[in-house]
Amino acid sequence: MANTSTRTLRLLSLLQTHRYWPGTELAERLGVSVRTLRRDVDRLRELGYPVEAQRGVDGGYQLAAGAALPPLVIDDDEAVALAVGLQAAAEGAVAGLAESSVRVLAKVVQVMPARLRHRVEALRTMTVPAGWGAAAGQAGVDPGALTVVALACRDAEQLRFGYRAADGRRTERQVEPYRLVCLDRRWYLVAYDLGRHDWRSFRVDRLTGPQGTGARFRPRGLPAADAAEFVRASRRFHAQPHRIEVLADTPAATAHRLIGHWCTVEEVDAGRCRIRMTADSLDWACMALGVLGADFRVLQPPALLPHLRDWADRFHRATGEPAVGEPAAGAPAAGEPAAGERAAGAPAAGERAAGEPAPGQRGE
Repeated sequence: MANTSTRTLRLLSLLQTHRYWPGTELAERLGVSVRTLRRDVDRLRELGYPVEAQRGVDGGYQLAAGAALPPLVIDDDEAVALAVGLQAAAEGAVAGLAESSVRVLAKVVQVMPARLRHRVEALRTMTVPAGWGAAAGQAGVDPGALTVVALACRDAEQLRFGYRAADGRRTERQVEPYRLVCLDRRWYLVAYDLGRHDWRSFRVDRLTGPQGTGARFRPRGLPAADAAEFVRASRRFHAQPHRIEVLADTPAATAHRLIGHWCTVEEVDAGRCRIRMTADSLDWACMALGVLGADFRVLQPPALLPHLRDWADRFHRATGEPAVGEPAAGAPAAGEPAAGERAAGAPAAGERAAGEPAPGQRGE
């Protein structure tokens, strides 16, 4: 058996990673008797952690809202700053940190006093993010919704929400949530759909009003190696993402600094690099490549070339200049004589072209 201090910290950690623990299961995880567990819980309460207990055969414990934020001792302003920073990271501003940020955010919000939650919500509502990490045209994901979904996944609690499909159809869903997956700048919920009796992946930006039902469930076995692979397989079934590869006339370090969060950069030589990215939209690829501020040559896919031409034409028109291949306003088209000029071989004013009938002699 671990010493009392170590066991108390372990108990606190377990209470923070699960919303509700049956007493017998919690005692087994700690390797102590139920009586010793009660004493350890009392010790946490003496330290200021509000641990709630439910009596009865199925009784257990959970950490109530309002607890301090262990293991660090931080003040109210620092707690608010932590939550707001995690929300920003959850929106994908830093590659590789989105999923872990949501997990930590769920823990922080659960134990945060109500007065601090209001401050966090006010800051989130009244702040406009300046980043452009989301795909073109993609709706932002509400961090509050992410937190609700993350808590439901963690606590094995059924979730109810409205869902808008890709074709615009709206349905009400009740699911057993499994995992959140952040893939290619989008959030997906992997869950067992109780109405369809099958596994589904849902785009979180298409969810409305997610809320836990209070009903617990025993997690089912996922028919895939992991949640990320399930989402990838689902996306391959519905649509193939674009795989972009270009050769850019800029040093690899520069390209990595500018767009390295969203692609892989491979050095070719001191002044060139190869850039590869996967995107749902070719518009996203055009925007990312435009940020480079350097010439580049498209290696694949061929479909990117006309897309780039379309973007180039629009930008030309935005500057008041004609698009490539278009004449300026009032200018003659290619091969046409300018105003006041006579094309070679053309008759002068008042003259008839060779073979042209005189007035009154044109055939019907």
